[in-house]
Amino acid sequence: MTNVIACIDGSKAMLSVCDASAWAALRLDAPVILLHVLDKSSYLTGFNLSGSIGLGTREHLLAEMVDLDERRSKLALEQGKYMLQDASAHIIKQSPVVVETLQRHGDLVETLLEQEPNARLVVIGRQGEQHQEQTKAIGSHLESVIRTLKQPILVVMAEFEAPKRFMIAYDGSDTAKKVINRVISSPLLKGLECHLVIVSSNQSQEEAGLASVAASLTEADFNVVTAVCQGEVQTALEVYQQENHIDLMVMGAYGHSRIREFFVGSNTTRMISKSHIPLLLLR
Repeated sequence: MTNVIACIDGSKAMLSVCDASAWAALRLDAPVILLHVLDKSSYLTGFNLSGSIGLGTREHLLAEMVDLDERRSKLALEQGKYMLQDASAHIIKQSPVVVETLQRHGDLVETLLEQEPNARLVVIGRQGEQHQEQTKAIGSHLESVIRTLKQPILVVMAEFEAPKRFMIAYDGSDTAKKVINRVISSPLLKGLECHLVIVSSNQSQEEAGLASVAASLTEADFNVVTAVCQGEVQTALEVYQQENHIDLMVMGAYGHSRIREFFVGSNTTRMISKSHIPLLLLR
């Protein structure tokens, strides 16, 4: 588990993915692997004329369609090559990290699964190339990536700035404790201000529970701020994030408690689609 894998395409988020990957690679002392996956559905014609031959359709039309697909495939490969070169140059220009490029035909999720054994972090944009004009939409592959991979995933928006403070949505569950342990054991967020936030109506009880967790983070050299918020989970977290200028949200991806239920299934999609800041998803 040594690489930061940056998933890029022709979307507006490409440079943001590059910037976030460069930031993470420096902190993790890891190389960046720029990954571009060529999905045939994005550049092939999609016409199937094989069943029409002999029913009035000229065979030369099928041959021309096959030739067109071959040319489109070559063009997509060439375009991807230049895209990777530009992305690599962008990272090297701003950061002294090792950058490698990888281009594959196939499915993004399957390709990431193949690369996951050597991945320390996966960085991906919220919108892919086909959804970049829909500012509140998420990419067609993103939810599958989040559900499938076990390694941390950093979801970025159209622009990225190195975070100064991050927020952990905590609920005292085993999953939340694992998130704390992963944050403590990784150099990724060291030195950043940590906001440990729980949404509950029982302020005094929750403050006592947060104290021991905050002590563990403080012992690991984090500057910790704790807060107990009231109200509906999503609204409370959004308000806290805005009022305290939080740059990054850290959360567990799946589970069953109140906060974790909020981050499952359609709720995960809603949180990602509404967020204005990057999200670090931990399993």
